[in-house]
Amino acid sequence: MYETTMTEAGLGGQFTFPGTSHTVQRIGYGAMQLAGPGVWGPPRDPDAAIAVLRAALAAGVNHIDTADFYGPHVTNQIIRNALHPYPSELVIVTKLGAARPADKSWQPAIAPKDLIAGVHDNLRNLGLDCLDIVNYRAMGAIDRPTEGSIAEQVTVLDDLRRKGLIRHIGLSNVTAAQVGEARAITEIVCVQNYYNLAQRHDDALIDDLAGQGIPYVPFFPLGGFTPLQSSILTDVAGRLRASPMQVALAWLLHRSPNILLIPGTSSVAHLRENLAAGRLTLSPLILSELDGIGAAGAGRVRG
Repeated sequence: MYETTMTEAGLGGQFTFPGTSHTVQRIGYGAMQLAGPGVWGPPRDPDAAIAVLRAALAAGVNHIDTADFYGPHVTNQIIRNALHPYPSELVIVTKLGAARPADKSWQPAIAPKDLIAGVHDNLRNLGLDCLDIVNYRAMGAIDRPTEGSIAEQVTVLDDLRRKGLIRHIGLSNVTAAQVGEARAITEIVCVQNYYNLAQRHDDALIDDLAGQGIPYVPFFPLGGFTPLQSSILTDVAGRLRASPMQVALAWLLHRSPNILLIPGTSSVAHLRENLAAGRLTLSPLILSELDGIGAAGAGRVRG
């Protein structure tokens, strides 16, 4: 369920996850950058990390994306220190499917025992008895998810849902076929994939999910570790007296009403800049110009 207004609390409108009572502002917050460099260890300034989270909620954000393998454990512990006890309207979405061994690499953790342990890690470090939404993140290339059955992993999460440890299940880094496979097992309340102005592989999936009232949550909405760069984007931003990153976020909000944003930052100033994207209105002409970025291909944009 969604509202298309772009003015609700200045955060792009609201959306209700299907089959839930969770209604969130369309601009949320991604907590990955709260950990130290390389998403490893504690941040250089823990007080600043706490300040960002509290500033986000003060601005109306009520959707936080996290994972216990950020840090590992660090990001969830910061969220707990900053916000616990949590406001009733706050929706915390976490994910499973990866682990961070001592060599700081990213490794799959998709066996049933890994998923069960991951749920308990999230519960402990967030200070919760039940997780609002858990995304199963399929490992593989982020720009083109790898086909293959995810039935075993989704079934494990659905069993944990029935046991009362998880309220709802989502997916991350998946293909349309995997979404269909998972939906045959249990209700899927969100899909989180790599998508932005330059990475448009999921256009058809976004439209299909919109028709079913399922939110699509793009990760790396600003290009990830290599920020989006485009002369078109820079020119449009100049005309709108906004930053290129604000325009990139605003384009996502206009792209489809089921898109929810989770831009991350470790800076209160940058947080406020990201949230201000919800107040940008893009004309049809500007949207057409920005659509040309994805059509131009990787040779024109680095993302």
